Amino acid sequence: MSIKTIEMKKLIAGTFLLFFYVTVAAQSTYNPYDLFAPSTYPYGSNMIRNGAGEPGPAYWQNRAEYKISASLDETKNEVKGSVVMTYSNNSPQALSYLWLILEQNLFNPSSRGFAKLPASGRSRYGNSQSEFPGGFKLELVKVMDEAGKELPLDTVVNDTRMQVRLAKALASKAKMQIRIDYSYVVPEHGADRTGWVNTAKGRIFSMAQWYPRVCVYDDIRGWNADPYLGPSEFYLEYGDFDVSITAPSDHVVVASGELTNPQDVLTADQLKRYQEAKASIKTVVIKKQEEIGNPAATVKKPSLTWKYKILNARDFAWASSKAFIWDGAKISLPSGKAAFAQSAYPVESATPNGWTRSTEFTRTSIENYSKRWLEFPYPAAVNVASNVSGMEYPGIVFCGWKDTGEDLWGVTDHEFGHTWFPMIVGSNERRYGWMDEGFNTFINEISSGDFNKGEFQQAPMNGLMAGRRMTGQEAEKVFLTPDGMQEGNIGINLYAKPGYALYLLRSHILGAKRFDYAFRKYVADWAYKHPTPWDFFRSIESSTGEDLYWFWKGMILENYKLDQAITNVETIEGGVVVSLMNKDQMAMPVILEVTTASGKLIQKILPIEIWQHDATYDVRINTTEKVRKVAIDPALVYPDGVRENNVWQGLK
Repeated sequence: MSIKTIEMKKLIAGTFLLFFYVTVAAQSTYNPYDLFAPSTYPYGSNMIRNGAGEPGPAYWQNRAEYKISASLDETKNEVKGSVVMTYSNNSPQALSYLWLILEQNLFNPSSRGFAKLPASGRSRYGNSQSEFPGGFKLELVKVMDEAGKELPLDTVVNDTRMQVRLAKALASKAKMQIRIDYSYVVPEHGADRTGWVNTAKGRIFSMAQWYPRVCVYDDIRGWNADPYLGPSEFYLEYGDFDVSITAPSDHVVVASGELTNPQDVLTADQLKRYQEAKASIKTVVIKKQEEIGNPAATVKKPSLTWKYKILNARDFAWASSKAFIWDGAKISLPSGKAAFAQSAYPVESATPNGWTRSTEFTRTSIENYSKRWLEFPYPAAVNVASNVSGMEYPGIVFCGWKDTGEDLWGVTDHEFGHTWFPMIVGSNERRYGWMDEGFNTFINEISSGDFNKGEFQQAPMNGLMAGRRMTGQEAEKVFLTPDGMQEGNIGINLYAKPGYALYLLRSHILGAKRFDYAFRKYVADWAYKHPTPWDFFRSIESSTGEDLYWFWKGMILENYKLDQAITNVETIEGGVVVSLMNKDQMAMPVILEVTTASGKLIQKILPIEIWQHDATYDVRINTTEKVRKVAIDPALVYPDGVRENNVWQGLK
């Protein structure tokens, strides 16, 4: 065929295509060449991260080990501490400075995050005390080499970050130690992540973001030193924690990891019950309600030091109160190992359908996630009744002290679900909050169906509601930092929409068997590592054998709308031809249901590929009967917010 002929054919084809799209554009804004263009994921395959979404043979990650001694003054609401951090530079680069994050500085009125708070009303991420003197007071900052020799340094504190400038760069594959002595006053409402609350028997302290810690240095951005503004959470290195907490002797202190000196802080009776609880699948009360405020039920010293250890964790949190009832039970893990579920709560929370069920909820939630995805890695899991409405840390969570029944189950299951995202799979919450909140929301829905024969099971999100709420006029795309979202959209963008997206993939696009295999592989590949969104996309696509760029783009990267419509139904010999149109920017498979005159239902599922190059599609439905009704997605699975054009009524 000559070049001239080829060019003429191209011209004719192009003219026809232009005419076609001008005609369709009057009815549809859909552009298949936008949605189905070849994926353009950044960070191409290399020795650190490969094209299959796996860590490569040269993957590296820095590490931080913490040894901390701290004390709580309950009369001043003050914590004093000394932290020695051993930092390992496993990167191929020498580091001339380190960045540390000082999150308590958010609660000083001079902070950037405080400046972002609304002039009226109260943001859940702010502090109710407008002139609260929050922030770390740094009394000593000292750097030592591996041999313990002190090194010269310069420090610059800027808002919630501190840069430690080194006189001599930390070489690749070398270590150094940083010692910081500090103190701070605990805010009452610390961005709904830390704080204190008064109860009938005493004050409960929920302690988080309570020590200076190192920022992540990675192969993607170098130093991740984004300021802490409140909405965005955390991105942390893994390491071992050895922590000693001194509190008044009538307090119970619970924390991340294993209590290594129970014999020093418990009475003989409490120690016996503590050991019984660790071996019992039924909840055993360790410190009873009648022991609160009873000097005979307290080790006779002015203060006690509680010692905890947790290995290969990314953070450490704790709680302390003289008001705690404390109970526990054994968690049975798939490998045959055991962990220790515990709950600490005040007398007001000790109702039959309230916190007396907390340890049951904790134990069964963790056992279920361990079977489905990856085994729980910590020696203990503690649920703390708090004025923090729900917040997660390795081996310990804070939940609302007034929650009961379904609400308590939901928040407990959600916060412990965070063990897998982001405690095990250590994504960057500062930038990609949907990778922990959304993934966790997804696994929570499965877990609630599993728990106690569906006692608290909820139906999946209705597709009509999803379409209208997730892509409405006030909606924003998921692919924004939490700090950059409208606060009212955070629940949709970080939790509901990505959770719903994974539900669609699992239940309607890939199927549970294919999806679960891919999801488990992603979790195992990136356990205790730092994946990006692109690693996740590539991992799921490689494991399932599907190009899902259209899905990620429509649901995550952009805020596309779905509007599938029936434009015509033509009766032909042996059936009908149904004309479909994809009217907006998003595309999804089509669930088509035909009702015949006798009431017979004929269902046809059309794959996503029907929309690869056209905004319209005709499908033949074979039937010898007359057709009474044709409907798109009658069960409301997909997020189509315009349902008026989804039904064609024929024979009455």
